[in-house]
Amino acid sequence: MNIILLGAPGAGKGTQGNILSEKFRIPQISTGDILRANVRSKTQLGLKAKEYMDKGALVPDDIVVGMVVDRINEEDAKSGFILDGFPRNINQAEVLEKTLTSMGKSIGSVIGIEVDRKELVRRLSGRRVCRKCGASYHTIFNPPLNIGMCDKCGSEIYQRDDDKEETIEARLKVYEQETFPLVEYYSRKGLYRAVDGKGSVDQITMTIVGAIEGSDNPKVS
Repeated sequence: MNIILLGAPGAGKGTQGNILSEKFRIPQISTGDILRANVRSKTQLGLKAKEYMDKGALVPDDIVVGMVVDRINEEDAKSGFILDGFPRNINQAEVLEKTLTSMGKSIGSVIGIEVDRKELVRRLSGRRVCRKCGASYHTIFNPPLNIGMCDKCGSEIYQRDDDKEETIEARLKVYEQETFPLVEYYSRKGLYRAVDGKGSVDQITMTIVGAIEGSDNPKVS
């Protein structure tokens, strides 16, 4: 069971990926999480990636592809995996397909979580993260008990550079130019299923699971 989750920044890929990972007992592989871990650790890779992330630009393929392939080869991904945030462009998709074919594997489902642009900006600009433990909050949907302070460890919470409005607009523009063409790419292969990203988390999960488990309709609402 090899699944790709597509969707613009803020569409809810991370939330749904985590739920699906627990349900199907396969790992959620998030390039965003891997890159941010390197940024926090100030590794050479992380410092290079941060230059692009702060501008809302995509991290170059050569930084990302090898990292994802290595992760897919780990023991816990043998029964399947969920790719969250990868591939991000046609080139990455083609490299992924060739690599999986050489491993005797293939993608079974590509789920696109669709949310309108205004809602995406509202979701992203309200996100806050703890500097110490990485816990996530939202000024509207999940505010901390004390303003500016993490509920779990008491450390400062802050707005990431890539969640500021000017950067969000750049991120969405990059998504539309570089990643959105994957919808057509996977539709031609008969793998793409579109899911409405508005509604409760449970409702969206049920729709996604239905699409993964065998819907014949390429447009799920």
